[in-house]
Amino acid sequence: NSYCWKEEFNKENIFHNLNCDVAAKKRKKDQLNNKTRIQYFHQEKWIYVHKGSTKERHGYCTLGEAFNRLDFSNAILDSRRFNYVVRLLELIAKSQLTSLSGIAQKNFMNILEKVVQKVLEDQQNIRLIKELLQTLYMSLCTLVQSVGKSVLVGNINMWVYRMEMILHWQQQLNNIQITKPDFKGMTFTDLPLCLQLDIMQRLSDGRDIVSLGQVTPSLQVLSEDRLLWKKLCHYHFTDRQIRKRLILSDKGHLDWKKMYFKLVRCYPRKEQYGDTLQLCRHCHILSWKGTDHPCTANNPESCLTALSPQDFINLFRF
Repeated sequence: NSYCWKEEFNKENIFHNLNCDVAAKKRKKDQLNNKTRIQYFHQEKWIYVHKGSTKERHGYCTLGEAFNRLDFSNAILDSRRFNYVVRLLELIAKSQLTSLSGIAQKNFMNILEKVVQKVLEDQQNIRLIKELLQTLYMSLCTLVQSVGKSVLVGNINMWVYRMEMILHWQQQLNNIQITKPDFKGMTFTDLPLCLQLDIMQRLSDGRDIVSLGQVTPSLQVLSEDRLLWKKLCHYHFTDRQIRKRLILSDKGHLDWKKMYFKLVRCYPRKEQYGDTLQLCRHCHILSWKGTDHPCTANNPESCLTALSPQDFINLFRF
């Protein structure tokens, strides 16, 4: 009996030591993984994206975590990325606020505040940010009314305060007075008319063309150019969409300007950005264009796919 008891005791010790050894190795591996994640997330600015979590693969592959990790705060300072981030903020404001964690929601508001401050300083993209703030305010009005259903993370008073901040930002933007530059060099109106028209053809928003036409009588004439509006229509919309919204002028010609604004109300405009997020199809890593990431593919560049803001949102719908 004594021999059997000792043998059983030794087995228990071996099993216990084995468990301790496995647990120690697991803790060491987890610590290494955590350090690696922190290093890559905060220095390399990329994040691994996978569809859902499994027992073997726990991830924070949520929209909120990606939003926190991909350095949107600094991205807004880059003119190539500014419009991309603003469009992403707009999409989140419309339908994704409730999918963000409390930290991500706070981060969202902090980035939005930086966007507003940048616009106040630069006096550019004013209308774009006004529309973003209005979209966010209307969404919050709807969500706050449903606060009893736990649709928002945090105290209701905090969200009321944030709504008041949005109203304050809107008022600041409304009070902007565009200052005239101090330098006395060549201005836009000093350029030959053909160059002015060529520059106007590079504007992708018809409202900007209308606003520019209000500056001087000569720009007003250029802003009514039929070819200008025709090119704008064909840039944003397909031939099939255009054929469905034909409008004739009093002289029997196609009124491309009216057609453009009619088409805008019916179909989404084409989106084009100077810089975008990109997804590696080989290793499923999400990063900004031009950012290196660890990839085992023979030709990593061929595996990269540019993502629109909506594509980015869709990555986290599972």
